[in-house]
Amino acid sequence: MPKEKSVGAVVMTNIRGETHFLLLRYPSSIHAKREYWDFPKGHVEAGETEDQTMRREVQEETGLVSVSALKGFREPISYHFRSEGRTVFKTVIFYLVRAKGRRVDVSHEHIGYAWVPYADALAHLKFQNAKTILQKAHDFLSKKGV
Repeated sequence: MPKEKSVGAVVMTNIRGETHFLLLRYPSSIHAKREYWDFPKGHVEAGETEDQTMRREVQEETGLVSVSALKGFREPISYHFRSEGRTVFKTVIFYLVRAKGRRVDVSHEHIGYAWVPYADALAHLKFQNAKTILQKAHDFLSKKGV
């Protein structure tokens, strides 16, 4: 079975004293029949570390160049999907990062974005894996007093 590895980020910032999370709007596709909200993520390129992939993907998909990863948060998810008649096993590693700015310039891969508080972000997300990652990020921030 083919395997893929990607790295992504739960991007957060503070707006008027409240933590907001960045969600990207993905268009419908062969793999997803309807539009959906999710986090920035992408494939690891040859020779890249996870941190390099995360920073590159965040910059490519959002235009954000100044982000800092919060130490201690590294959460993997795994799932299967079908591509070209084959089942692929995919692992995505997520980091929690703080954005220094809020101006987003989405890539051609997306059709929109939103900075939203936790409850709204949880309601927007379609996939259970994404909801679980967001819940873990929220719990992590709560334990840190953020």
